[in-house]
Amino acid sequence: GWLHTGDIAKMDEDGYFYIVDRIKDMIISGGYNVYPRDIDEVFYDHPKVQEACSIGIPHPTRGEAIKVFVVLKEGETATKEDFISYCETRLAKYKLPTEIEFRTDLPKTNVGKILRKELRAGEMEKRKSDPAVRGVFGGSTEYWKQTTEQLAAQTVTE
Repeated sequence: GWLHTGDIAKMDEDGYFYIVDRIKDMIISGGYNVYPRDIDEVFYDHPKVQEACSIGIPHPTRGEAIKVFVVLKEGETATKEDFISYCETRLAKYKLPTEIEFRTDLPKTNVGKILRKELRAGEMEKRKSDPAVRGVFGGSTEYWKQTTEQLAAQTVTE
């Protein structure tokens, strides 16, 4: 039998497995599977960033685009343009964020893990009345009702 953990793993040439991300967090943008951890790590490497979390948001032609929530270290300032320039030298074009939102904190569990699901839900709520989003996804929020697992399964089987 199989044990479905919800993890995405890669095997190296020596046969060792490495956990890459969670399937429910995967962003599918323009047919590419984008692992949020890849984007988050680039932001965490930036000297002004305290915390970062990336999610998929609806996009009219790509399916999903990338939004990153950023908490700057105390006393630091930066602009969206600063981060886009920074990312352009470190990420493939299809992984570049289209939106960056600065926050003073991010929602977390009791043990301090960032609640990516809560950030996605907040975006869904903000965007559900957006005519552009409704037009792209059939006049409703049906797109948001599909889980990322379902979208990933469709991509794998197509």
